[in-house]
Amino acid sequence: MSVHLGMRHDRLLRKQVAQMFEKGFGYGVTASRLGVSAATVREWQKMYHVIGKGRLLAMGVKHTKYDYETKVAAAKAVVDGGMSKPDAMMHFGIASATPLKQWCRLYREGGAQALKPKPKGRPKGSVPPTREEELTERVRKLEAQVAYLKKSIALKAQKRSQTGTKP
Repeated sequence: MSVHLGMRHDRLLRKQVAQMFEKGFGYGVTASRLGVSAATVREWQKMYHVIGKGRLLAMGVKHTKYDYETKVAAAKAVVDGGMSKPDAMMHFGIASATPLKQWCRLYREGGAQALKPKPKGRPKGSVPPTREEELTERVRKLEAQVAYLKKSIALKAQKRSQTGTKP
């Protein structure tokens, strides 16, 4: 049994998974035999049924870039048109559910405008931040992290006192 924790799963592993699906094994048995999380194999099983073996094996090889029109059309079909995500993936040739879910969320929040590509880098003519501005921003972020950690610690302490457990 091979264990694949905390790393991107390779093509060989996905090939083994696809072969087991072809033999009729479910995601639970496949996951336990190959030492992969059941949640991961279940997602692969969905992909296998939606996009086929070839596309499942190609996943992770290179990130596909989708144009703005495809993103909008797919998100609109799911959000406004009621199309299921697997059907939209098949119809628009989307290899992974992850970007489609993100596009749908962005589309719900801000419409088609939210899916427009963001310009990279600083705007032309803008002045780079001074060292002082950079440090001020860094201090602000660190203060927010400290506040978050203090709140987290207080909530854990409160939970322990309610359940009567010791740290």
